[in-house]
Amino acid sequence: MTARLSLYQKAENELYKMDSSVKTKFYDFCHQFRLDPDHPSLDLKPLKGDGRIFRAKIDRSYRALLARAGVGADGIQQWLIVAVRHRKDVYEELTVAINRITGEIEFVDLGVVSQSVLQRVGLQLTPAPDEHVAPAEPTPTPAVTEQRATPAEPLLGGCTPEDLRRLGVADALIDLALTVTTDEELDQLIAGAPRLTAEVLTGLGSGMSVDEVEREITEPASTELEPGFENDMAAALTRTAVTTVDDDIRNVLAEGDFRAWKVYLHPTQRKTVERNYSGPARVSGGPGTGKTIVALHRVARLASALPPGHGKPILLTTYTKNLTADLRSRLTSLMDPALLGRVDIKHIDQLAQSVLNENTAPGAQRSLISDDRALDVLREVLFEHDEQRWDAEFLFDEWEQIVLGQSLATRQDYFKARRAGMGRALNRPERAVIWKLLDQFTLRLNGMGRETWAQAAERAARYEMERARKIQARAEHKAEIGGGDLAHLDDNSSAMRYLRHRYRHIVVDEAQDLSPAHWKMLRAMVASGPPNDLFIASDTHQRIYDRQVTLSTVGVHIRGRASKLTLSYRTTQEILDQAAKVVRGATYDDLDDGTDALDGYHSLLHGPAPEYVACADWTDEITQLAEALKQWRADITQPGEDGTVRDPSGTMAVCVADGEMAGRVAADLEMKHGITTATLTKDGPQGGGEVHIGTMHRFKGLEYQKLAVIGASDGILPRASLIEKYETADPNRYERELKKSRNQLFVATTRARDALRISWHGKPSPFLPL
Repeated sequence: MTARLSLYQKAENELYKMDSSVKTKFYDFCHQFRLDPDHPSLDLKPLKGDGRIFRAKIDRSYRALLARAGVGADGIQQWLIVAVRHRKDVYEELTVAINRITGEIEFVDLGVVSQSVLQRVGLQLTPAPDEHVAPAEPTPTPAVTEQRATPAEPLLGGCTPEDLRRLGVADALIDLALTVTTDEELDQLIAGAPRLTAEVLTGLGSGMSVDEVEREITEPASTELEPGFENDMAAALTRTAVTTVDDDIRNVLAEGDFRAWKVYLHPTQRKTVERNYSGPARVSGGPGTGKTIVALHRVARLASALPPGHGKPILLTTYTKNLTADLRSRLTSLMDPALLGRVDIKHIDQLAQSVLNENTAPGAQRSLISDDRALDVLREVLFEHDEQRWDAEFLFDEWEQIVLGQSLATRQDYFKARRAGMGRALNRPERAVIWKLLDQFTLRLNGMGRETWAQAAERAARYEMERARKIQARAEHKAEIGGGDLAHLDDNSSAMRYLRHRYRHIVVDEAQDLSPAHWKMLRAMVASGPPNDLFIASDTHQRIYDRQVTLSTVGVHIRGRASKLTLSYRTTQEILDQAAKVVRGATYDDLDDGTDALDGYHSLLHGPAPEYVACADWTDEITQLAEALKQWRADITQPGEDGTVRDPSGTMAVCVADGEMAGRVAADLEMKHGITTATLTKDGPQGGGEVHIGTMHRFKGLEYQKLAVIGASDGILPRASLIEKYETADPNRYERELKKSRNQLFVATTRARDALRISWHGKPSPFLPL
């Protein structure tokens, strides 16, 4: 090998969309270039406009555009493929530079910019000559008709060239950006711009101020650069997201752009991943901003820094079983199998059960009972005591949120407990009665040998906290005696002698849904003090369970170590705008003492506006849904340029309010309209149908190309029969239930990538932004 090749992110994206024949020829080109870049068949020549860009021949029609990227430590010349283009799209005005903010290599192609914008700044693109083909006819410059009307105002008229330069906009695009006058022109400019430039211009175009863009986009992406960085392409290459071109490049190209979504880290995200934190840290962000990607890369980064060993000192956890399976699958694509073996991947309730099994004698384990069944048991207790002052739902909420949430062991503890946000105030005599009823309830469950998931989590937390106390006491005593052997204090117990915290690092995804008991358990499982102990990814707008936790009250202090992602890589701006309206006006916490908002969230992606469909009745709604699904299927299965037909299975989904409705939709679609379905369960899709159907809870963490929400009617969203009783009896509880229902709809709408359709019959849900 006489040359090393890397593939620029945009070039990789271009290749995904090309015919398989071009991909094959590109692979052959890479093989030849690595052996001998000066081989006559490649015809490697510099462009006249930017001496750092070369063009080389892939076949008769296609050219690779490359930039020299210095010499590697092994003395081999490094090249970066910045684009793969048809020969007619190769211009002399192509440029490569090093961004002054990120230090990354940036490729700028003016060919995607509107002709009208180019004319305003006096630019005319010059085709690069290619002696192997007949020269193309020069493109005539369109005649400009004199306009006496007042010229349109520039879209970014409030910005100066110095502003854009300070924000990190590529030099070649600054003058162009200041001349665009319409959203369409700005979109064209953004489509071909380097990533930081695209984010900055999107933010400015969406109404963010220069200071806001600098604070939320530019500063998080900035890197300390040495003097002369602008000429050091080798150093810039190390800071640039690239794919190394090796013998597996065929597989990379075959995986398509899903691979890029899974592994690409923007500089903003990369800094969050690679930073060393002095304590617990949190990253927040709206849907599709890459929180899970950051969490996964954080795991990979922590694993790569582990000392040699065979244990599993890193825990990756989240709330549900199906999300855990997805995390495991995606992490497999990011990590070497040996390092993956050092990571314990468990959902939070599985983790609690493992603690209970370890601390419970064989045969003494309690079996789990669902919340619905536990509520029935509580109703039996209330009936037997002829208690009519409180309903079962109120007492069950009090038990989970206050008694279990605060690990209250005695009646006196309950008398002193704070009940912020619980609604109805309780005096001391009322608390005494409630404690007696809940004590009878727990005794009944114990007698049945049953416990709820919340009880199991609270017991596991107590076991882990006791374990942590023993570890701390042992460490303190050892320090007191100067580090001597403590074997004489361990009752000859090797288990005590080698007692350690279970994990060195813990990474939590979808953290907003964890309960106080879960947090206490996690806090006790990792030492408090060493760096990088806890890393948390969350978005409280997506909290779909009634579990509001202030992390500082459970020993997790994130103050000063919190960051926020504002750019959505998955959901189009049109969908994001409508989804944000669903939760607008409500107040959301930030898992600590502050608040969170969707202000500043934006997307580089654009697509059709969400479709709102009013229907006459259920039959009409299902019929129109079936027609939409069939049209979506036709769109997805359109043959590509190479004649291949895409399988639509798993690309479309229907989201409903509850399990009963999910079953009804599946039956109607299959029996009346011949559309096969698969039902989403906690274990993933069940059935081989092409359309996935599930409740809003089941869509957490998933994404689909095209998604329909049906049954979005008043009385269903929110479910009036379940919450209207709280409206006067317990207004705080009523507001919490309304917010939870809003959040569920918000989660559902943001699972759509390209197309979103929402339908109802009767009166529409008050949450819909109509």
